[in-house]
Amino acid sequence: MKCPHCGETLPFILCPECKGEIPEKSRYCCWCGNPIRVEVKETDLSERKLCSDGNCIGAINEKGVCNVCGKPDSGEPA
Repeated sequence: MKCPHCGETLPFILCPECKGEIPEKSRYCCWCGNPIRVEVKETDLSERKLCSDGNCIGAINEKGVCNVCGKPDSGEPA
């Protein structure tokens, strides 16, 4: 599946009903409307590290920055 704007190849899956290409994280086929089963990875919320900025509601992601404000992890507990 190619991006209509930049032409880059996007991750996709095939609809089990109509075999149309749809975006990888879609919940419904954009061609036939069939619901698509999406596997959701469960996250243990007790292991997350909150952003050190007291005004932000984000958490530190796997890249070591806040997923909301982008602030790098300071190493100090929130």
